[in-house]
Amino acid sequence: MEQHSPLGSFFRYAAHSVLGMLGLSCYILADTYFISLGVGARGLTALNLAIPVYSLVHGIGLMLGMGGATRYAIARSRSDPEDGNRIFTGTLWLAAGFAVLFVLAGAFLSGPLARLTGADPEVFEMTRTYLRVILLFSPAFMLNDIMVCFVRNDGEPRLAMTGMLTGSLANILMDYVLIFPLGLGILGAVLATGFAPLISLLVMWSHRARRRNGFHLIRVGLRRFRTLRTFSLGFPALVSEVSSGLVILVFNFLILGLAGNIGVAAYGVVANLSLVVLAIFTGLAQGLQPLVSRAHGQGDPGLAKRLLRYALITAALLSLVFYLGLALFADPIAGIFNSGRDPQLQPIAVQGIRLYFLAIPFAGFNLVWSTHLTSTERPRPAHGISLARGMLLIVPLAWLLSRAAGITGVWLAFPVTEAMVALAAVILLRWRDRRSIKLR
Repeated sequence: MEQHSPLGSFFRYAAHSVLGMLGLSCYILADTYFISLGVGARGLTALNLAIPVYSLVHGIGLMLGMGGATRYAIARSRSDPEDGNRIFTGTLWLAAGFAVLFVLAGAFLSGPLARLTGADPEVFEMTRTYLRVILLFSPAFMLNDIMVCFVRNDGEPRLAMTGMLTGSLANILMDYVLIFPLGLGILGAVLATGFAPLISLLVMWSHRARRRNGFHLIRVGLRRFRTLRTFSLGFPALVSEVSSGLVILVFNFLILGLAGNIGVAAYGVVANLSLVVLAIFTGLAQGLQPLVSRAHGQGDPGLAKRLLRYALITAALLSLVFYLGLALFADPIAGIFNSGRDPQLQPIAVQGIRLYFLAIPFAGFNLVWSTHLTSTERPRPAHGISLARGMLLIVPLAWLLSRAAGITGVWLAFPVTEAMVALAAVILLRWRDRRSIKLR
C-alpha cells in the first residue's frame, strides 16, 4: 500500500471492495432471476419474505467483520500484533455465539418465522424452506463476512474480492443446475446460496496457507477483548444491512395490503435490485475503511479527510450513472425478472424502479460518511445516521406516505428518508467545522 499514492490506494481498495460486494449481492439477485424462471411469481414472493432474515445474518457478520477489522487495522498501524491477534480471535468467538442462535432458530423456528414475515398458505412452505436453509448455513455467511474484512485490512483487497466473486459465480452455476436439471425449485436456489460462502472461504484460505496473514488465533477471554468496542464500530454496518431487511419487511406488509402477492413479487424485483446497488456503495465505503483507519492510527487527519473527499466524489458520479441507467431501462430490467410476463406485475415494478432509486445519491453519501466516522473511532454520530435512515424515519414515513398516496407513497418513502438524513448530516458537518474553528 505504501507504494501507491493516496488516490491510487483509494481506487485500488475501492475497486476491489466494490467488485467483491457486487459479487456478494449477486447471491440473492441470482436466486431472484432463477426463481422467477423456475418457480414464478409465488417463488419471488417467498424469496422476498425471507430476505429480511438473510439481511440479519449478513448484518451480524458485517458488524463483527467491520468492527473487528477496524480495530485490527488501527492496532496494525500502531505495530501491536498481539492486540491484533486478540481482536481476531475475539471476533470469531462472538461469531460462534451468534451462529449457535441462528442454527437453533433454523432447526426449530423456521415455521413461526415464516408466519412472522407474512407468508400466507400459498407461499408458506417455500418461505419456510428458504429460511431454514439460510439459518443453517449462517455460520458460513458470518465467517465469510469476517474473513473478507480481515483479509482486506491485512493488505489483500484483491484476494478478498476474488473470494467473493468466486463464491458468486459458483452460486449462479449451482442455481441453474439445482433448479433446472435437478428440479429442486426454491430449495435448489437456497442451497446454492448457502454453499457459495464456503467456496469463497476456500479461496481466501490461501492467505493463511501462504503464511502472509498478520492475524492468528490465540487464547483470549472475552473480558479482555472489549466486546462492546467491536459492536460499536461495526454497528453502522449491522444497521445498514438489518435496515434493508426491515424496510423489505415493512414494505411487504404495506404492499400486501395495497396490491396483494403480485405487488409483493413486484417489490421483490425492486428490493433485490436495491441490494445490488447499495452493495456497490457499501463496497466503496468498505474500501475506504482500511485506509482511513490506518491514517487515523498514524495520526494523519488530513489524509483521512482527503480519502473521504475521494469517496464522496466517486459516490456522486456512480449515483448519476446508476440512476440514469435504471430510470431509462426500467421496463426491460423489470421484464428480466417477470418471465411469466404478468401484466399486473410489470407496471408496478417499473414505477417502483423509477421512484425508489431516487434515493441513490443520498444513500451513497450516508453510507460513505457513516463508515468514515467509525473508521476514525467516532461511532456515535455514525450510529445516529444509521439508525435514522434504517429505522427511525423510514418506517413511520412509509406508513404515512402509503396512506396519502398508496403504493406511490411506499416507493417515495425510501428517497425521502435518505434525503432527510443526508441533509441533517451536512448540517451537522458544517456545525462541527465551525465549532472546531472557533475553539482554535
